[in-house]
Amino acid sequence: MGMKFCGPKLSLCGLVLSVWGIIQLTLMGVFYYIQAVALLEDIPIDEEDTHTISGFISAAENGYTQNAYNCWIAALLYVITLVVSGHQFWMNNRSSVSM
Repeated sequence: MGMKFCGPKLSLCGLVLSVWGIIQLTLMGVFYYIQAVALLEDIPIDEEDTHTISGFISAAENGYTQNAYNCWIAALLYVITLVVSGHQFWMNNRSSVSM
């Protein structure tokens, strides 16, 4: 059915880190999506776009949206890590019970 390649401690660590990463990156994506002012310094804005107010606003909105999508993609990658770590944790616990 499956192959063990992680031990019980590593798979548990992967589970905990994955849950934390999913929560943190999902919340950060939401805050970027609603354009939280506290995250303004973290968005990439080219200096060519900041000569006018409308250019700055447009560049900031694009940066917020792009960072939100990046956070959500990273959260989905953590979901994959959660599934793999969960499977490994289950395989390790199953093999220790059957012995």
